[in-house]
Amino acid sequence: MIEFIKGAFEPKDFPPSQKEVVFVGRSNVGKSSMINALYNRRIAYVGKKPGKTVMLNFFQCDGGYTACDVPGYGFANRSQAQIVQFGKMMDAYFTQREALKLCVMIIDVRHKPTADDMDMLDYLKENRIPFLIVANKSDKLSNNQLVKAKKELIGHLNINDDELLCISANTGKNIDKLKDLILAAM
Repeated sequence: MIEFIKGAFEPKDFPPSQKEVVFVGRSNVGKSSMINALYNRRIAYVGKKPGKTVMLNFFQCDGGYTACDVPGYGFANRSQAQIVQFGKMMDAYFTQREALKLCVMIIDVRHKPTADDMDMLDYLKENRIPFLIVANKSDKLSNNQLVKAKKELIGHLNINDDELLCISANTGKNIDKLKDLILAAM
């Protein structure tokens, strides 16, 4: 069970939380689809054009934790003012959200990480924010291609094997494992 709490732009409007997971990723990696698959409910808007999320959206989840869906980065057409506003909003979230226990960073398993992906990962590492990288769209690759893509992603991202989970929001592959990893972090 998951219920929408509220959307917010500023820390003063963030709902109280004891334990929280945040979902980040580029605008076209299937973040909303993954969230919907994870919670088995259509709670995150999936649009034909990327970039529909424009504020931090908070949800209360079974297990007594809060989930936060944030605007995607990198692909959606945004004005320079919006990019600056999103940057400030995200920095305020990450630096002031003491309840944050895990950041789930979603990437596309079929593509090399972008500069924005690398910047996000560096930010998480520098600020010692626990993270798990989820490589979505694994259903688009054969098993051999998936093994090769995972190995390449681990090398590009300079992470350990256990910091990357390949999933498919479309087929549900490894969604239960992702649920278990989130609950373990809470």
